[in-house]
Amino acid sequence: MKQEEVVLKIESELRLQGNSERTIKVYTSRNIDFLDFIKKQPRHITTNDIKLYLSNLIKKGNNNSTIALAKSSLKFFYDKLLKKNLFTDEIPKTKKQRKLPSVLTKEEINTILDNAPLSRAKLATEFMYSSGLRVSECASLKWNDLNLNEKTGHLKRGKGGKDRMILLSRKVVENLQRWPKKGEYIFSSRNENHISTRTLQRDVKKLLKDITNKDVYPHLLRHSFATHLLEDGYDLRIIQELLAHENLETTQIYTKVSTKTLKGVKSPRD
Repeated sequence: MKQEEVVLKIESELRLQGNSERTIKVYTSRNIDFLDFIKKQPRHITTNDIKLYLSNLIKKGNNNSTIALAKSSLKFFYDKLLKKNLFTDEIPKTKKQRKLPSVLTKEEINTILDNAPLSRAKLATEFMYSSGLRVSECASLKWNDLNLNEKTGHLKRGKGGKDRMILLSRKVVENLQRWPKKGEYIFSSRNENHISTRTLQRDVKKLLKDITNKDVYPHLLRHSFATHLLEDGYDLRIIQELLAHENLETTQIYTKVSTKTLKGVKSPRD
């Protein structure tokens, strides 16, 4: 099987499953990297070949998350698609390193939004913080996705193709009422399609940096959204639904970030 055939087989299956283009790119690139390293045809691959490749990734200093992603990519192709059952107990499980996300304070976010004139970057920042959206979800938002009277939205193209309801803040609604309609997308491009995720990410990052003088990244607004909801006393399962997390365990990381929650715990010594 040629490398082109490997790529086509992985791409076809992942697209049929509704996976994102980013996932497709990662899975295909990892499998090609593996074949380049091991220099064998897929039909001749063994469990030891996979262990050798993963060991080399570790030797080169890759973190646990990268190793876990490489394993997932190879397991998808060799065990799921080719039915080779190579991932036995001989290959130990790799725990992903879960870092605590950084968050901005409510005061910092209010400073950003209160001091910036209405622009594409400001409106996207409002969405990401007040609704917990990802940059990619903001970029592809349509006017028909939103109900301004009810202050809600129905996101139909979330990560992994999942639908979910979202909140709209009063400020977002006010800004949208002033925002020009140029087609079906809120953040439209010149060809009436939606703006690219990369462009919107760059715009938001510049706005955050210009006002806070910190090297912060847009996804931090989503982390702040979840953390501040938790601090305001909302149930973790509600936050899970708003973030569209498949597992509650993913959402629980915000309990470790919330300093307000921590301050509310009294030491037994006191």
